[in-house]
Amino acid sequence: KGRPRSASSCGSRAVAAMAPRGEAALLVLLLVLPPASAGLSGYFGTKSRYEEVNPHLVRDPLSLGPGAGGSLPASCAPLQLRAVLRHGTRYPTAGQVRRLGELHARLLRRPAGAAACPAAAALAAWPMWYEESLDGRLAPQGRRDMEQLARRMAARFPALFAARRRLALASSSKHRCLQSGAAFRRGLGPTLDFGGDEVEVEVNDSLMRFFDHCAKFVALVEENDAAMCQVNAFKEGPEMKKVLEKVASALCLPVEELNADLVQVAFLTCSYELAIKNVTSPWCLLFSEEDAKVLEYLNDLKQYWKRGYGYDINSRSSCILFQDIFQHLDKAVEESKSSKPISSPLIVQVGHAETLQPLLALMGYFKDDEPLLANNYAQHTQRKFRSGRIVPYAANLVFVLYHCDHVNASQEEYQVQLLLNEKLLSFHHSNETVSTYADLKDYYKDILENCHFKEECELPKVNITAVDEL
Repeated sequence: KGRPRSASSCGSRAVAAMAPRGEAALLVLLLVLPPASAGLSGYFGTKSRYEEVNPHLVRDPLSLGPGAGGSLPASCAPLQLRAVLRHGTRYPTAGQVRRLGELHARLLRRPAGAAACPAAAALAAWPMWYEESLDGRLAPQGRRDMEQLARRMAARFPALFAARRRLALASSSKHRCLQSGAAFRRGLGPTLDFGGDEVEVEVNDSLMRFFDHCAKFVALVEENDAAMCQVNAFKEGPEMKKVLEKVASALCLPVEELNADLVQVAFLTCSYELAIKNVTSPWCLLFSEEDAKVLEYLNDLKQYWKRGYGYDINSRSSCILFQDIFQHLDKAVEESKSSKPISSPLIVQVGHAETLQPLLALMGYFKDDEPLLANNYAQHTQRKFRSGRIVPYAANLVFVLYHCDHVNASQEEYQVQLLLNEKLLSFHHSNETVSTYADLKDYYKDILENCHFKEECELPKVNITAVDEL
């Protein structure tokens, strides 16, 4: 497979993925370091709790938070809400559990006469409770994430969530998404009729997992090791080397027995324990906040090059979802103009971080002036592209279409607001949190008219040696 042109600066040698080895004596200066998860929790990237972006929910899970109201005139009434959600808190995948199990087993096999090592001993005593059968399934906390999100949305938009309004609920085929959809519906309670006994969750992978259906993305990014060369170069760079040396020292291991992937397993186990069980795991105690920032950047680099701005196809593949959103908004406007009832006032779809991140990149959000590279970590300490702030568990992007009376001009009759994780997003074209629907469509006119999923995602017919398309 050819090396993507835009990744040429980091060279062609990719780091080989190492099989987990027991060197994994991953972790802990339990007796030396203070409890750490509080200092680390802001750096878990896509494995972050939703409460990291909305801290007020720790005190009150149903609070709408500061500035819950919008800046729309009272004469505006919501017509349609379209929400794209990420599933709630999940368990590790089978592969992650397997690797963690192998690391933990190696700690248990340490020779009795080995040098005293509090970190390794503390982790050997940690009970390994994860099983491969959990394989990325929704955790009980994930169900609560969705139920509480549904209740907050209903409180924020009571007119739309009123009884006898139709709710269209769709999901990716993944179990965690289907369960999240069901939990969202449950959160709305038995009092809401929605015109039927039970709302079915429709499976729609063409919209919620568009990336699987995009041959160009799959071949040139998803399955192309060279596309991740910035990620692999950072794994071997000075920042990661420093973290590796520190972990190896804490575990009384030769540094050659560790690699970035093993350290990341330990760090992510810390994140899972916090998100799923709300505990500070002994796995956390190996890492300082500085270490966490380095490991967050490693996670963000992967998101940037695989789901964000690294390659155009990452975001262009999401235009099928973007266009579908606007087709439904258009239909609601037409129905309103004809004085017909809105056929789809509520459309809620559950997907993945990989659903939301490309969509937000397509819309131009969280783009830094300089790309994220293996060699510019220090330059990006204040970067906009922080996946944990954008797509934590239960992340949600919500379009709300309003009809406004008593307006000065006809184009002001239909207005839109955009919320990410329940906070108003400013529109690029105006820097305001309210836009006329006409202005919004005009700003995204090129994507709405000229992004054709089939053509965008088609693999070039010629035999490529260098991936110039990226």
